[in-house]
Amino acid sequence: MITLTRGLRATSRSISRYQGQAKTFGSSISSQVAASPAGTSGKKPSSAETGAFKGFKLPDQTYKVTLIPGDGIGPEISESVKAIYSAAKVPITWEERDVTPVIVDGRSTIPQDAIDSIHQTTVALKGPLATPIGKGHVSLNLTLRRTFKLFANVRPCRSIVGFKTPYDDVNSVLIRENTEGEYSGIEHEVVDGVVQSIKLITMDASERVARYAFQYARLNKRPHVTAVHKASIMKMSDGMFLQACRRVKEDFPDIKYDEDILDRVCLRIVQNPAPYSDRVMVMPNLYGDILSDMCAGLIGGLGLTPSGNIGRDASIFEAVHGSAPDIAGQGKANPTALLLSSLMMLRHMNLPQYADRIEKATLETIAEGKHITGDLGGKASTQQYTEAILRRL
Repeated sequence: MITLTRGLRATSRSISRYQGQAKTFGSSISSQVAASPAGTSGKKPSSAETGAFKGFKLPDQTYKVTLIPGDGIGPEISESVKAIYSAAKVPITWEERDVTPVIVDGRSTIPQDAIDSIHQTTVALKGPLATPIGKGHVSLNLTLRRTFKLFANVRPCRSIVGFKTPYDDVNSVLIRENTEGEYSGIEHEVVDGVVQSIKLITMDASERVARYAFQYARLNKRPHVTAVHKASIMKMSDGMFLQACRRVKEDFPDIKYDEDILDRVCLRIVQNPAPYSDRVMVMPNLYGDILSDMCAGLIGGLGLTPSGNIGRDASIFEAVHGSAPDIAGQGKANPTALLLSSLMMLRHMNLPQYADRIEKATLETIAEGKHITGDLGGKASTQQYTEAILRRL
């Protein structure tokens, strides 16, 4: 009886701690997600409410973008992106900010000037951030997602023509719910030797990411959305996620919709990725984390994979690989993932002409294979790889 009481009290404390976060998420949910008549919000969202770019031009006709170089190899690959943007005359003014945590009222938090910068620019490019493993260390990536309510993580995985991998026909897009699920951070020790972690799924957050997935599919001419789940086991939580997707589907009669179990998708996509080339896959948080990295392996690894985190008021584009402190400062880093993420950012900012030009130069350089970094099978330094792209520009 004593053990049960302690466990219930611990669960109550964890949920109470989360309530403040849930209220914060909820304040944006109702304005971002249009529910069906059976839903909760009662109105269709405008494009601005579902992640559209809301920045503005400076007097010199450039857009200000927050740049977070990050840790480890982050500063090196950020310099590579800056050099390429300068050569391509991209109309961007970088505002660099450090997000090394500071202590405010006894709590670790992101520096206020970094928060203010992203709120002002509404868009940021972020290098890799290191989070120590262990109790008491808060993930800066998770903190940024919560601070700016970045509800959708978009991970395109596309084969690069000419770059040899086991597959040459990968062209998938994964959209991951970014604010809850197993990554809600609600966990505690019930008694010595017993830890409980809570998976939180809400209808509002599920509808919000589902709507973004259908909108993305329509705008990018992908006729098919697949909801990836484990409702066969987690009937209530994943069942609610599927219910949300079905509600949203009613507003998109032009998009084909189906559902598939996570393990079956993993099996089929490594056997033959071609059937997934016309669709957008949408899923809860943890599944998206795993499946997106698996898909990255099909095209050559995380060093070639871009990523964007979309929110109502701001969006952050990032390299999803680690900070690689073991090679930091040695000129061995591959900047491709950060560069391709920045091209997602340019398209988000309605600057596709610059993105197309840089992308062409980058992919041609990789396909040629003469000036690529060690992780891609070459011997070029970061600077040599960057210079090869610059020559094509």
